[in-house]
Amino acid sequence: MRIIANENISAGAIHKRRSAGHDVISVKETMRGATDTEILQRAQSEQYLVITNDKDFGELAFRFRLPSQCGIVLFRLTGSDPQTDNQRMLEVLDSRDDWQGHFAVVDDWQIRIRPLPT
Repeated sequence: MRIIANENISAGAIHKRRSAGHDVISVKETMRGATDTEILQRAQSEQYLVITNDKDFGELAFRFRLPSQCGIVLFRLTGSDPQTDNQRMLEVLDSRDDWQGHFAVVDDWQIRIRPLPT
């Protein structure tokens, strides 16, 4: 899986994805200071799935209709325990392979997924 992890995604979650053989770009490491629009543009042009805790990506995709067929997963976890949140992220990302073309909102109990505008 090819992933761009926004700067609010933990280093632990990024490391575990990489350890599992996934291609993960960390915004903290290589795109520090990039705007959400720039992150989404890179994800779209290079076909990386965006994972984030930032609701602005939904607005970019739906309200401003920026190209986002690469897929976006918005994590809205409670944050009460970082290890539990990281494990939830990993399980969710492994649970599907059809993220492309979809916007997903993930909380502690469910995954809501809908098609992105074309």
